[in-house]
Amino acid sequence: MIAYVEGRLAHVSEQAIIVVTDGGVGYEMEVSARTRQGLPQVGGRVSLFTTLLVREDMLRLCAFETVEERSTFDLLSSIPKVGPKLALGILSLYRPAELRRIVAEADVTSLTAVSGVGKRLGETVCRELAYKFKMEESAQMVAEQGGVGSGYHSVLDGLKGLGYSENECASVLQDVLRAQPDLDVASALRAVLQELGRRK
Repeated sequence: MIAYVEGRLAHVSEQAIIVVTDGGVGYEMEVSARTRQGLPQVGGRVSLFTTLLVREDMLRLCAFETVEERSTFDLLSSIPKVGPKLALGILSLYRPAELRRIVAEADVTSLTAVSGVGKRLGETVCRELAYKFKMEESAQMVAEQGGVGSGYHSVLDGLKGLGYSENECASVLQDVLRAQPDLDVASALRAVLQELGRRK
């Protein structure tokens, strides 16, 4: 997994940039328009957080100024009908904090300002991101509680915060912990959510 690239900016185009590391390896990376605007002149030093997308026919490396931008890109690109190109388009217009405000206010009109996002897709993005942001916040909250051994109820609280009842998730949590007793709280929460999703 390529998660971070640092080096000399060798080339900039509308579609991608190329960064050459100190070891002489050049990485071609796709970036949002906002990230591209913040780059130095060609020849300057850059450090970017990256996500490697693996497809059957190609590899795509996308780069971001901040970890938060990368995390938001990952959430966006996981939404049906929102691929990497559209996710970068959304981040070209809105910073992560602005996107959180848009989602909190269900401001579909702002999303439709992005090329390729119509009203229906905008509604889907708002709905999906609202859930994903909430899940992310719950995972972060319970991760701060420590290990599952002392935080079983923290995991349950996190699941309840996502709208699940204790009746529907307690048995799933117990099954997950029996199969993987060494999970920390955040990992247990993710595992239970995945299992609940499969059982729907």
